[in-house]
Amino acid sequence: MAKPRPAAVTTAAPSTSYAYASAFMPPPPSPSDGDLLLALHRLARDLSAADTPAPFLRAAFASVSRRARLLAAAFDDLLLSVPDASDLPRSASLCLRELLLVLQRFKAVVADCAARSRTLLLLRSDETGAELRDLHHDLATLLDLLPVVELGLADDVADLLALASRQCRRSSGGAEAEAGPPALKAGVLALIDEIEREIVPGRDRLEGILEEVGVNDPASCSDEIETLEREIGDRASERWTPAMIALVGLLRYAKCVLFSATPRPSSSDSKSDDSADADADVESPAPPMDLRCPISLDLMRDPVVAASGQTYDRESIDRWFNSGKSTCPKTGQVLTSLDLVPNKSLKNLITKWCRENGVAMEPCEASKGEQAQATAANKAALEVARMTASFLVKKLSATFSPDAASRVVHEIRLLSKSGSDQRAFVGEAGAVPMLVPLLYSEDAGLQLNAVTALLNLSILEANKKRIMHADGAVEAVAHTMGPGGATWRAKENAAAAVLSLASVHTYRRRLGRNASVVERLVELARAGPKSTKKDALAALLSLAGERENVGRLVEAGVAEAALSAVSGEETAAAVLAALAKRGGAEAIVGIDGAVARLVAEMRRGTEWARESATAALVLLCRRLGARAVAQVMAVPGVEWAIWELMGTGTDRARRKAASLGRICRRWAAASAADGERGAECPASSVEPPAMMAS
Repeated sequence: MAKPRPAAVTTAAPSTSYAYASAFMPPPPSPSDGDLLLALHRLARDLSAADTPAPFLRAAFASVSRRARLLAAAFDDLLLSVPDASDLPRSASLCLRELLLVLQRFKAVVADCAARSRTLLLLRSDETGAELRDLHHDLATLLDLLPVVELGLADDVADLLALASRQCRRSSGGAEAEAGPPALKAGVLALIDEIEREIVPGRDRLEGILEEVGVNDPASCSDEIETLEREIGDRASERWTPAMIALVGLLRYAKCVLFSATPRPSSSDSKSDDSADADADVESPAPPMDLRCPISLDLMRDPVVAASGQTYDRESIDRWFNSGKSTCPKTGQVLTSLDLVPNKSLKNLITKWCRENGVAMEPCEASKGEQAQATAANKAALEVARMTASFLVKKLSATFSPDAASRVVHEIRLLSKSGSDQRAFVGEAGAVPMLVPLLYSEDAGLQLNAVTALLNLSILEANKKRIMHADGAVEAVAHTMGPGGATWRAKENAAAAVLSLASVHTYRRRLGRNASVVERLVELARAGPKSTKKDALAALLSLAGERENVGRLVEAGVAEAALSAVSGEETAAAVLAALAKRGGAEAIVGIDGAVARLVAEMRRGTEWARESATAALVLLCRRLGARAVAQVMAVPGVEWAIWELMGTGTDRARRKAASLGRICRRWAAASAADGERGAECPASSVEPPAMMAS
């Protein structure tokens, strides 16, 4: 067995970046013999107090704790009996240094087990047992080699060391191996196999297995699901990934069948949804600048490192590259390669920050897709998801208490969030007609869970049809967006549901004909918090994609609402461009200061906002002619804005800016020819300043 090189006395594993840098640095000095004894004593005490991570590992960890207590007592006497540790015999010093490495490896195993889910520990119990046996063997060998006589230890201390050595020998030979883990592991794998064959697990058997695993209440079940999902995403064990995916589904089923109570989870999903909704005025904390993307200034979901060494969110930097640019947005450096490398250490920090601050952290599309594909290929996971959906819908139909209904709907919401197959199972089980009436509930938690479950279900095309054909579903969603919505989060999710449903052409027309839906969306776009306003504007943008809806949208005040949000929401300019394209140009120009706001957005907005604002101005000029062009030319600095966008905007923004420049030049030329140009609109041409000066 290869042993690590002696290093400074520390029990913490070095980070990847530190390990990489240390390869080019001289090794740190070895600890003195006095520090060595103190480190051994401290490590032995830490190991003696280590908690058992799972019931089925109790015997293995108890044996480690017993050996550690014996060693701690021996090292305690050794510190007292060797007053000048610098006089340790060389053979004793070398042996104790090797002993330190073994104890550090023991602690690393203990720490790794403490961070893992119980079910993964069970699946890997053979590997963990083998590792512990090897460590016990190494420890026994070193204790036998320790020169007790040269150290001048008392007889009772020597007896302690001899006892520890004998116990380690017994453990390394497998004499203390537990019968529990192999049998329990076989039982869990047999359960997964039965589920693949569509055999519903018995309640008593399922409860007994989970009791042995250490999952015996709703809180521990929720924690186990969350930890397992994180381990699947991190690829903690490629060998056991299929079984882990199946176990996530099995735990969800067990949580619904065995545990009548569902606690308010502390995970990213429910903490952000439920806790934040307790007080609509409480906003999520702003993320640190180091965790924000330099392009979008939003919290990064999938941080990646570009060739320049700068970190960006994958979605933002991909959009930057797709616009034809090959430079680093932050430094301006021309990149030798457009390859991106995931920044896993930063992603872990972001995940930790989100968990500690109750901020929802959605996985990136790539990781969600990989996990969804793995689940779809796992028959046991699919069958247990079908069982769970059927059980939950039946339970909801027989539930009359708002509190009990909220718990069931919360589980439906979580299940429908986990993948397209799960959404299909929930929809096929008949959940939609039961969720719709709950949108009128006066219980804020129940209403939020119901509207969020409908939003999750609506992502699937077949469920869109089920929702749109359910009696009163559209009216119930509109009710939630209005005064009937108990929280801003419920209103926001209702608006997002409208956006999802409006992706279908025929449903977009139907939603646009519903005056309540349009009015509620306009109200949210005007007065909602930032995230709610964003979803409302996105839904209005989708509705504005249908020409027959534009008249009703204009009458409802969409143009005014979008203009009021132009400087804060990039979607607002896109809404105005969509209205201008399909018959709303007159209404936009009729609003005082509308053109000036669009020009300002063309200069200071995000890339998409600048592009949309320019497109809106071009459409206004083409639809209304000289009246709109005159307003554009009357805005100070418009020439600079157009010229700057032609040089730095996206491909589409450059084309739109060039079109706007040509329109303005033609108008200026026509005005000069007719001699009608006055002080209100001075002669101008869209040329760079140097050309205008010449």
